[in-house]
Amino acid sequence: MSDDLSAEPTDAAPDQAAGPVTDDAFEANRRYLGSVAYRLLGSFTDAEDVLQEAWLRWRTADRSRVADPRAFLTTVVTRLCYDQLGSARARRESYWGEWLPEPAVSYADSPASPAELAERGESVSLALLAVLEQLTPAERAAFVLHDVFAVGFDEIAATLERTPEATRQLASRARRRVKDGGRRATADPGEHRQAVQAFAAATARGDIEGLLAVLDPDVVWHSDGGGIVTAGARPVVGADKVSRMVAGLVAKWFTPGIGIASALVNGEPGLLWHDADGSVGAVLAFTVTDGRITEAFVVVNPEKLTRVTQVTVTP
Repeated sequence: MSDDLSAEPTDAAPDQAAGPVTDDAFEANRRYLGSVAYRLLGSFTDAEDVLQEAWLRWRTADRSRVADPRAFLTTVVTRLCYDQLGSARARRESYWGEWLPEPAVSYADSPASPAELAERGESVSLALLAVLEQLTPAERAAFVLHDVFAVGFDEIAATLERTPEATRQLASRARRRVKDGGRRATADPGEHRQAVQAFAAATARGDIEGLLAVLDPDVVWHSDGGGIVTAGARPVVGADKVSRMVAGLVAKWFTPGIGIASALVNGEPGLLWHDADGSVGAVLAFTVTDGRITEAFVVVNPEKLTRVTQVTVTP
């Protein structure tokens, strides 16, 4: 069976909820399609490239043969992402240090950013996006489409040019690998927020004991500077090492005007480090288990922060 998914998709089954085939169908589904592309690629820039190509294909498609625009466009976007994942993996293997997904940041007291393509009910944490990088393109597509967007296996099978049973196996294998990756979401969002706030308070003080109290003994600190901004080439493991590293960063880099702000990072409580003018220099996302931080994901590569809006700084 061919793995070339660049061909045009087959007609999808009708879906009355999808609406009529019109020139506005692509725009009506743009947010959803952006969500799919971002979760498949982990990059807004790559997702936008895919949407542009999908729009061009939609403009030249024979609309008379399209029964369900949403299903048709989902197939087009998935196949384009599938093609991109192969080249993206090669680029990320030569990336300096760890490659982390581009964060989706929003503020609880402000409207969602245009860059936040994620729909609230379909939020995927930065930690999960990171572990999805370990999957094959086919596994990732099956998992994201089925487990995140509830697309049926028959439709996914047609998109990936596999049988429904083979597609179920792809999703099942992906699910096991995600579980083995150890990314467990906190059952209580309040517990997650409390741990993040405790980390922020201890960080602001450079308080090693306070950091040790909120960090899991086996905490893992991931950072992505892309070779542009100083960041670790590999993860830092262990509460003692992480707490001393964070305290050292505070002592070295935190000058008057540097601040820590709360935000939602991929739908979960996270933090932003920002300058006096509100420009964001780092986005931090966390995995919290049993009240302690088990993983931290720190994005400082400025190329991945271009869509993060400035923090409003109170004089």
